[in-house]
Amino acid sequence: MAVLNIKISNCNSVDQATITITEQALNIKYGPNGLGKSSLARAIVSHIKADDSIKDLIPFKHRGTPGAGTPTVEGANSFRSALVFDEDYVDQFVFQKDEVVKNSFDIFIRTPEYLTELAEIDDLLSGIRQAFADNADIGQVVKDLMELREAFGKPSKSGALAKNSKIHKAFGSGNKIANIPNALKPFETFIKSKEPAKWISWQIKGNEFLSLSDSCPYCSTTLAEAGKKDTALAVEKEYDASAVGHINTLRTIIERLGKYFSPKCRDNLDKVTKAKIELTAQENGFLSGLKTDIDALIEKLEGLRTMSFFSFRDVEEVGDRLTPLKIDLGLIDKLDSDETRTTVDPINRQLDQLIAKVGSLKGKINRHKDKIRKAIDENQNCINTFLKSAGYKYSVEIVPEPDSYKMKLVHRDVDGHIEMASRHLSYGEKNAFALVLFMYQVLSEKPDLVVLDDPISSFDKNKKFAILDELFRGKASLRSKTTLMLTHDIEPAIDVIKSTSSVFQAARPSAAFLSSRGGVISEVPIQRDDIQTFAKICKDNIATLSDPLIQAIYLRRQFELQDDMGLEYNLLASLFKRRDVPTVQSASDSRPMTASERAQAESKICVHLPGFDYDALIADAKSAATIKAKFHATNVGYEKIQLFRILGSEHDHDVIRKFINESYHIENEYVMQLNPHRFEIVPEYVVEECVRLLPA
Repeated sequence: MAVLNIKISNCNSVDQATITITEQALNIKYGPNGLGKSSLARAIVSHIKADDSIKDLIPFKHRGTPGAGTPTVEGANSFRSALVFDEDYVDQFVFQKDEVVKNSFDIFIRTPEYLTELAEIDDLLSGIRQAFADNADIGQVVKDLMELREAFGKPSKSGALAKNSKIHKAFGSGNKIANIPNALKPFETFIKSKEPAKWISWQIKGNEFLSLSDSCPYCSTTLAEAGKKDTALAVEKEYDASAVGHINTLRTIIERLGKYFSPKCRDNLDKVTKAKIELTAQENGFLSGLKTDIDALIEKLEGLRTMSFFSFRDVEEVGDRLTPLKIDLGLIDKLDSDETRTTVDPINRQLDQLIAKVGSLKGKINRHKDKIRKAIDENQNCINTFLKSAGYKYSVEIVPEPDSYKMKLVHRDVDGHIEMASRHLSYGEKNAFALVLFMYQVLSEKPDLVVLDDPISSFDKNKKFAILDELFRGKASLRSKTTLMLTHDIEPAIDVIKSTSSVFQAARPSAAFLSSRGGVISEVPIQRDDIQTFAKICKDNIATLSDPLIQAIYLRRQFELQDDMGLEYNLLASLFKRRDVPTVQSASDSRPMTASERAQAESKICVHLPGFDYDALIADAKSAATIKAKFHATNVGYEKIQLFRILGSEHDHDVIRKFINESYHIENEYVMQLNPHRFEIVPEYVVEECVRLLPA
């Protein structure tokens, strides 16, 4: 496993950062919000994509200055691809309208093994495909047949042609292009032109101007001669532009398809489409029969042309699906012509050869179906087990689609699948689902780098562990993937490095703490022993530090954590309040500490801090110069805050004041923590505020 040292420069608020990533391992980078963790991830991913998007990370202070502050990433050239889990992933990739995750077929089913087996099946079907490929005209024939079929529309209940169908509108009342009324013979050239519908529409539009004058609205010649105006108006009475358009379109299609009709069918079709009067029942019956034959031929040709594994997926006997596809022109005799046989016979021969190998085809299809079923069961069970262990009422089902599979969402209280899942899931549910689905996408696409940008901070403890367990424990997990997890939540580090480290050993996890000072991000490795109770941290710091006032700070914190608010705690509290006479305080009372109480308290404190001298330390605490010197002497943010508090300085902003007074003084969110003397857990902006407010 290679360890990469990646250097990132000039990306948003980050002037410079150096982080390490161990390949084929989980790399946790823990640090406070606002540090620039997401900028680090974006920089690395932009560098991998090489799409110039890294330019979007130019710091504001360098924008507008050509050549200044160019974002760069060094040391990540071994990565060729990356997948990122962040809010954009949840919004764009997961919870599509009709499936839980986009391209669920590609993620869960379409594995290399699937493609190999599919290729073997396709090889058996290749002869039929080749028969289609060898006939250059067959695509247009099928297209024309489909357009002609569409012109028939849906038949009426009696089986007759629907009166609103294109073919009935074109020929149902007689073909008036082939049979022009005598009065309109002067317009024959136009009516029989290539696009008569356009001329008819143009001519009819002009009729509204005939009432304005006796002059022709087209050529201005006189229309005074008897009957000329009536002749012009007769076009509109006799012809409908839409029907004429249908006649012209269908005539063209029929001419192209003519060689595929039997001679008798061609003769009958010619009679029907050139009839002068309304079609008879026999003629209507002929057209209905022609549509039936066209339907049958299209169904067989399309069934053969699109034949694939999915054609047989839902049938028990493959042979029962193949045999009916053979094209018997004796049964569709209206299309029984030499040209049709020239097209159909090679396809039928290939189908016969395939039927002869039906046993082999059946075996390959059944094996493929079994493996798909196994993959579906494994994926469903894995995801649903996670959802159940995390306390969710949802589950997933991978269901067949006509030519694929899709993952659907199910709720235990509702029958059927849930469409638009994003409308029903809470923010936390969406994130949990998305993380697990992201894992499967990673397993499908196999990127060189996996980036998890603050993936589980919003979950409760049980769900955090359930998600970590799902992502990094199982056989189908990210445990062997090069993974960069950026988080402001220390719990993942505690789980994988200390409290349940044996569970995650296969992921080879490491953790590091990120801190930022002056735009420079540095990392400090977090070892198992670095994660301690704060009581232990206080004890260790008391033993190793030399400044008695700072030692007293940690000792007071230790008494506080142990809920020991006796005389020792009160004496230290009085020291930090700079009281010459220490006091004993309770919830209801405050009084001076007696001499014997003080002596007793000092004696017990000396067990922890040998040589403890209240009077000497109170003098230091009351000296602003001494406290300021100690403030500048330490590089530890936690100690700076406590010294700042001793000075009694106040901040004019409630949030900063609360942070200084409480966040790193009273409250203790976690049982386990990092030692603030070694890990810079106080954000830089808070320390800077303390510096700004130091008394002159």
